[in-house]
Amino acid sequence: MAAKTTWTDADPVGFIEVVSPEKRRLDAVALLELMRRVTGAEPRMFGTAIVGFGEYHYKYASGTEGDAPAAGFSPRKAASVVYLNDGISAHEDLLARLGPHTHGVGCLYLKDVAAVDLGVLEEIVRRSYATLTAGTYGNRAAEG
Repeated sequence: MAAKTTWTDADPVGFIEVVSPEKRRLDAVALLELMRRVTGAEPRMFGTAIVGFGEYHYKYASGTEGDAPAAGFSPRKAASVVYLNDGISAHEDLLARLGPHTHGVGCLYLKDVAAVDLGVLEEIVRRSYATLTAGTYGNRAAEG
């Protein structure tokens, strides 16, 4: 089964330049720089709205496998989404110190990037990136 979302040749900086509202665009600029610094990777577009950094290979017990960004974010209208594909539960200790956020199983939602502790956010992204790029990853975010 082919992945629904794949890498594209779209320009991530061009994508960010037209993000609205302005608050979300400013958050996207901050996340772009943070993830570039933490991962050492250049941004690439994954699908139409995800800015990804690096890549990891996953293979689940079901036989499903593919490639996805090892770190990434998407500036959505309601909040900026930081993808943590190793699962939120892997970062509970740091999330307690992050500042205002909400989360799903593998997504961290930030309404105001400037309101969170960026050092803590960097450590969350660093940990997640290291876990995902250590080899083929076999867990879904809910199993992390």
